[in-house]
Amino acid sequence: MGSTTRTLPLSFPRRLLLSETRPSSPSPSSSSSRNTPPRLVPRPDHPIAFLKGFLDRPKEVGSILPSSRWMERRITRTADIQSARIVVELGPGTGGTTKALLRAMAPDATLLAIEINPDFCDLLQRTLDDPRLIVHRGSAAEIAAALTEHGLAAPDVVLSGIPFSTMPEPIALAILSSVKESLPLGGRFVAYQFRDVVHILGKRIFGPASVQLELLNVPPMRVYRWECD
Repeated sequence: MGSTTRTLPLSFPRRLLLSETRPSSPSPSSSSSRNTPPRLVPRPDHPIAFLKGFLDRPKEVGSILPSSRWMERRITRTADIQSARIVVELGPGTGGTTKALLRAMAPDATLLAIEINPDFCDLLQRTLDDPRLIVHRGSAAEIAAALTEHGLAAPDVVLSGIPFSTMPEPIALAILSSVKESLPLGGRFVAYQFRDVVHILGKRIFGPASVQLELLNVPPMRVYRWECD
């Protein structure tokens, strides 16, 4: 988010940074294919995959790096994920936070992940095999329609890591209104952001939020929590 430019370290272990995709078995008559080196591609769970998504769609991805494990723990605790039966995640990206939510959720809970980026949707569906997860390609401003499409009741929690600071204000307000309209009495909305734009706009819809700061994240991130009353 913003204009900060970060340089990724060049010392990532090769086995973590890349995975090998080898060509199919060559026919006996094909000598050239025997000399074809394996194609190296970023692992889907590596920060490079997240960076690629940021570079392709910078206004839809909130950071050049996924959240740290400390950040993920703070998010799940702040949202009280263990007690939730229906959870909505806005902008799951490459699925780092999604995995943390699934680890914290009850066995009978459901996670609806709403993602507008088709590449991230494909990645989530390929790499996360959990019957509690529903990946929905669509807009965060249409939460009610997504819930109806998948036969889900009102969520206990809505979480968002989408970058409110890079989107036009009318769209940001439409998303926040969609969140409030989808939540029942006592429902929780948790947003984690580098900047305070979501809090400034969220006050118009929800009122003031409780705020925490996670310093063990690069860069440090704010976590906002609202409750519908």
